[in-house]
Amino acid sequence: MSSPVTAVVFDIGNVLILWDPENLYKELIPDTEERKKFLEEVCHPEWNLEQDRGRTWADALKERIEKFPQHEELIRAYSERWEEMLDGAIHDNVAVLKELKEKGVSLYAITNFSSEKFVDAKRLFPFLADSFIDTVVSAEEKLVKPDAEIYEVLFKRNQLDPNELVFIDDSLPNIQTARKLGMKGIHFAGDVSLRDELKQLGLPV
Repeated sequence: MSSPVTAVVFDIGNVLILWDPENLYKELIPDTEERKKFLEEVCHPEWNLEQDRGRTWADALKERIEKFPQHEELIRAYSERWEEMLDGAIHDNVAVLKELKEKGVSLYAITNFSSEKFVDAKRLFPFLADSFIDTVVSAEEKLVKPDAEIYEVLFKRNQLDPNELVFIDDSLPNIQTARKLGMKGIHFAGDVSLRDELKQLGLPV
């Protein structure tokens, strides 16, 4: 018989707050094919992930601008206008988060996030600063999901048994790693109801 869930671990981007570079670059590069090429070849996801791994934005911008000087203004916008990539909170999930906290459920987070931008995110969305017992930020650990090591940071730092945790993430590879480590996993994608999924695990929402 599996252990009951005693704590919930949240991802942040596209679970609690919406983030998509398209939100900004639709304005900066109206042509669909041109925009797609820029976001796949210049400021691509792997480049952005290195900031989540701890590279500074100053170094990231310098590296891209040296390689693509013709796109300097567009590259700088990725950092300087980062807030315009956000599209608000995912209100249903934030409501669930607040209910869990009010009911005394232990809450944690593991997020792939630049430490510089996470400061901005907490300013814009105060619930990111006051909902969690501990937030493991990838840039601070120099580790990113789906590497198992970043999950282990949470377990060891808080003396947690992964078998008593449920992890919520929009990325299936991140969920697969969590499950391999013993956590229950909720892949938040499509029309998944987080409330329904947590109710089925016996949580008070």
